[in-house]
Amino acid sequence: MGFSNNIILLRNIISEMRHTLPSNKKLNENLTMRYILSQFRKHQLTDQQYCKANEEMKFMATSYLCYLRSGRLQKKISAEFHGKGERTVSETAKMVGFKLPHDPK
Repeated sequence: MGFSNNIILLRNIISEMRHTLPSNKKLNENLTMRYILSQFRKHQLTDQQYCKANEEMKFMATSYLCYLRSGRLQKKISAEFHGKGERTVSETAKMVGFKLPHDPK
């Protein structure tokens, strides 16, 4: 159970790191990614050991994943709703998912 959760957590962090890096950079050249991988290897849990550091590592990794994901989503939302001057009522309604009633002639 713990091993597969760690792998899923690491894959999610790698996925979020790919979103933050420029497309021309390789992930294995990134110092942050190297550090994260070394920490995951350092805190691997085996049958012979059970330590508090492993649980702390999971908490730190989950927190970092949340930080990366939240930052990416905040940028996406800011880009979508960033003020672009005055908008018409119909544009504003469409942006938030409403439709205006048609005007009778």
